[in-house]
Amino acid sequence: MHRVSDLGAWYRRNRILAWVCAVIAVNQLGFGSIVPVVPLYAETFGVSQALIGLTIAVYGLARFLAAVPAGRIADGPGRRWTLALGGGVTVLGNLLCAVAPTYPLFLAARFVAGAGAAMVLTGGQIILADITTQATRGRTMAIYQSVFLFAVGVGPLPGGVMAEYGGLAFPFYAYAAVGSVVALLTLARLPETKGLRAGVGATARPPFAQQVRLLTATPAFLLVSLVAFGNAFARTGALFNLVPTLAQSRIGLSESQIGLGLALVSIGGLAVAYPSGLLVDRFGRKAVIVPATLLSATALALFSVAPNFAWYLVSCSVWAAASGVSGAAPAAYAADVAPPGMNAAAMGAFRMLADAGYVVGPALLGWTADLVGTNASLYGTALLLAACGLSFARFAPETYAARATAAGSGGADVVHRARCR
Repeated sequence: MHRVSDLGAWYRRNRILAWVCAVIAVNQLGFGSIVPVVPLYAETFGVSQALIGLTIAVYGLARFLAAVPAGRIADGPGRRWTLALGGGVTVLGNLLCAVAPTYPLFLAARFVAGAGAAMVLTGGQIILADITTQATRGRTMAIYQSVFLFAVGVGPLPGGVMAEYGGLAFPFYAYAAVGSVVALLTLARLPETKGLRAGVGATARPPFAQQVRLLTATPAFLLVSLVAFGNAFARTGALFNLVPTLAQSRIGLSESQIGLGLALVSIGGLAVAYPSGLLVDRFGRKAVIVPATLLSATALALFSVAPNFAWYLVSCSVWAAASGVSGAAPAAYAADVAPPGMNAAAMGAFRMLADAGYVVGPALLGWTADLVGTNASLYGTALLLAACGLSFARFAPETYAARATAAGSGGADVVHRARCR
């Protein structure tokens, strides 16, 4: 009973965070459940491998295009409307996927579903920026990241079971059914956070488009967005595209061995996500972002020279540690540098610039692998990540560190100077 009462007290203190996590859990559990289904479903239309891959790429393109409009909705009607509408658009997209009679309609439905996911992901991060202070932002976003990673990681299991026993369309229907309930509950139960902690002068903020231009002209914001872009570029273009092919063709690994390594990435990232949030709030954003980015670059270099299965697992472990440690830090940094009242514009623009990596990475690295080889593409991506990390280390100001705050007004001056650069 004592534990139940403690859980109730935690919920009362963190009701908004709990609802955001519930929404993102359903959204990403549904996304994970259809990951093994989408290529098989597209294959039923008798299309080529390139067109099958396009059904995955178009989802990332929709996320890229919808991120800033999602921020605009959050800045206008409100944050909970962004989540609710995003959930509704996701439901519509997955229902259309389930009933699509032709490949072009299936492709269009995937675009709709991706746009809905962008609204949910962007809206969730805007709300977290609203409800946190710099002192708690890292660990709060780490909780969100942990839920995200767990839902994506476990999703393929029920998705595969549903597809096996109910047909390829069944996971889409299930995703739509559960998502519609959560979207309605979000609209009914989630408090609006627009204006929360907006600060003095929030009522005089410029129009949304001007906010985005202001942010994208800020060096600190561009540098952290570059880091997020590099991570997304490497994850989708190298880890998910080139590494499996390299592991099979050169090392001779089986599909199950390759899958085990990628599963280790999800599990390892989940294990270190919350501790990394504590590190971000204790030692500062740069102290986590820079080493994690350089560690990701190291992991790609290890993949490129891996001679056997054990080395492959070591490379996956290094990538897992790097991705888990850096998970919440870039978003926390982007929220830190947002002027008062501009959380929606900041997180919308941040997500758009990061998701550009999802669009560019797979296509560009696939082309360069054909042109100069997989190893050269992996080394090039590693150099890109290292350049992002070193540029951030050299030119980005620190936005928060508990030790600086403990020093008194000097810590506040550090934050103020960082925002003004």
